[in-house]
Amino acid sequence: MKLRERPVELLDTFLAWGGTRKDGALLVLSALSLVLSFFRPDILPFNPAWIAIILCGLPILLQAIRGLVTEFDIKADVLVSLALIAAVIIGEDFAAGEVAVIMQLGALLEELTVARARAGIEKLVALSPRTARVLQDGREVVVPAESVQVGDRVRVLPGETVPVDGVIVEGQTSIDESVMTGESLPVDKDRGSRVRSGSSNQFGAFVLRAEHVGEDSSLQRMIALVQSADASKAHVVRLADRWATWIVVIALVSAGLTWLVTGELIRAVTILVVFCPCALVLATPTAIVAAIGNATRFGILVRQGDALEKLATVQRICFDKTGTLTRGAPEVVAVESFGSATSHELYALAASAESQSEHPLGKAVVRCWNAVFEEAAEREVVGAATGFLMLPGRGVRASVDGRAVLAGNLTMMHEAHIFLVDSAQKTADAYYEQGCTLIYVAVDGELAGCLALADTLRPTAASTVRALKELALAPVLLTGDTNRAAYHIAAQLGIDEIEAGCLPERKLSMVREFEENASPVCMVGDGINDAPALTQATVGIALGGVGSDIAVDAADIVLVKDDLAALPHLLALSKRMMTTIKLNMGFSMVLNFAAIILAMTAVLDPVTGALVHNLGSVIVIANSALLLRWKSRSGD
Repeated sequence: MKLRERPVELLDTFLAWGGTRKDGALLVLSALSLVLSFFRPDILPFNPAWIAIILCGLPILLQAIRGLVTEFDIKADVLVSLALIAAVIIGEDFAAGEVAVIMQLGALLEELTVARARAGIEKLVALSPRTARVLQDGREVVVPAESVQVGDRVRVLPGETVPVDGVIVEGQTSIDESVMTGESLPVDKDRGSRVRSGSSNQFGAFVLRAEHVGEDSSLQRMIALVQSADASKAHVVRLADRWATWIVVIALVSAGLTWLVTGELIRAVTILVVFCPCALVLATPTAIVAAIGNATRFGILVRQGDALEKLATVQRICFDKTGTLTRGAPEVVAVESFGSATSHELYALAASAESQSEHPLGKAVVRCWNAVFEEAAEREVVGAATGFLMLPGRGVRASVDGRAVLAGNLTMMHEAHIFLVDSAQKTADAYYEQGCTLIYVAVDGELAGCLALADTLRPTAASTVRALKELALAPVLLTGDTNRAAYHIAAQLGIDEIEAGCLPERKLSMVREFEENASPVCMVGDGINDAPALTQATVGIALGGVGSDIAVDAADIVLVKDDLAALPHLLALSKRMMTTIKLNMGFSMVLNFAAIILAMTAVLDPVTGALVHNLGSVIVIANSALLLRWKSRSGD
């Protein structure tokens, strides 16, 4: 390390020491010292205000020096430091301590809102399988997952996580790919099907040929995406710091001219004190804290301090589909009979056959059947299934009341030499166009009908999208689901921009494309596969109830109650907060310029000047507090 870099490193270490609790304790101690200085200045051998000057003023001075020396960056800290030094030089210790305490109060409020958990990447890493079962010379060898080579044959047992990307060469199964696609329904896989690392093998054992291993695997690439998105995400610069350079110049010129014209140093120092941007610095954090308090009342957790400030700039709001706009669980939406059995009889037979199934679709059939009768005086009893057999990637076979029942996909029917007639095919195609998954049911070797299952919309999804459009936001659907399912859901919601079949990389690239075209994005999602896009977006919003911990950790804001209806209020609140911030800053600037004139004419001295401009801080805080109870029309 170069010698000149050593002081900067030590300074950074000092400024970072302690944390929020330490800052709060020092602020309380400094405030008490100011009280003593005001009422009992002689209680100590020195003015107690010096405690506040050292504890609160010294960090401000060091931060200002660091910004000037390392980056030549003039922020509000520079003007505060000048005011502190000037007040101390002329013996106005109380005024110096008062300014230091108020500035640190604003910094603490900002620090409290900026804290953000960074556990998401660690949890993603924890998903990575540690071992793999590699087949070598006819025997199975357990090796570290990172040591698998391209071309290796790897066996994956039921319940295990797929260690590498590859192609199935033996066996058949159903794979839960929600980690990568976000879709809750398992995908049937057979010989020649591709599987991705991080996905979960649900039922049958299979052997794959490794194609992408180590850092090239799907899961490892997603981890890298989250890390790179977090590193590149821009943070909002405090408005007070944007204007700080001009404020410093105006204050110094005003103080210098006053000193030259009047020859009175006290007037020049008073100008520096009254121009000290306490109210300006408090304008943003107080409004943010109040808005966060408001959001909490609606079940919204703001995890990133500047998230609301950035949310006010958003022009597009991108939604994941499964689990976000929809419930994330399949429901039986229709039962179609192709033979003599009624729809009710067909439903009962399918529920009986699936009663012992561990497949999510089979469980959904039983759950929905039970839900039909849960409010009835007597629950309808379905026939007992015997001879149950589950065929991974196909369906189930069972005997119900002496009748042979098959319930599964079209492949299962074809293998049993059962085929669809034209009318049945047209009915099936109509449901496929709506994005449904079909379970075909055959009884005693004849096709009896089918059950259509689909993910259903959340009750407030459509009204939420309409309300967001009224706020001039453009909704976009980004989903890992198929085109048919995506367009069917989008049509029900009135969403015109759709991107289907999105893996995490595609969702991330879509968000980046929007933002590179000067269109800030809010991403709303719930799954692990949404984490890179949530991190990259100007603002990421996760559903906290059904969402994964990793999605929550990647997001700036969390909807704790999974209530999409809170989104319009949140967007309107962010805009209202920015209006409050601008009003606060405009008022503080007008007050400061008025105080300068009074200081130039000797109406104000340093102490009364500090009191006058601190009155502005009180008004700013009171105005920000109005946000606590504010309600948008959508929040009524």
